[in-house]
Amino acid sequence: METLEFIIYPDGRVREKVTGIQGSSCAEVTAAIEEQLGRVLSQERTSEYFAEPQCESATAKNHATQSQW
Repeated sequence: METLEFIIYPDGRVREKVTGIQGSSCAEVTAAIEEQLGRVLSQERTSEYFAEPQCESATAKNHATQSQW
């Protein structure tokens, strides 16, 4: 499950945590939000950022069999 968590501190700082998104695509998801929030002071990349995105592919094989009857 993909989640975005925001913690807003009394001094106006915002901490953003993204989970459930593998690879650098999390930056694409959060770019518009970060632009509206203001200047980004720092970023910490998690192990999910460095993980290879998993691509699901379905391979269907048809096997025609003939009866020996």
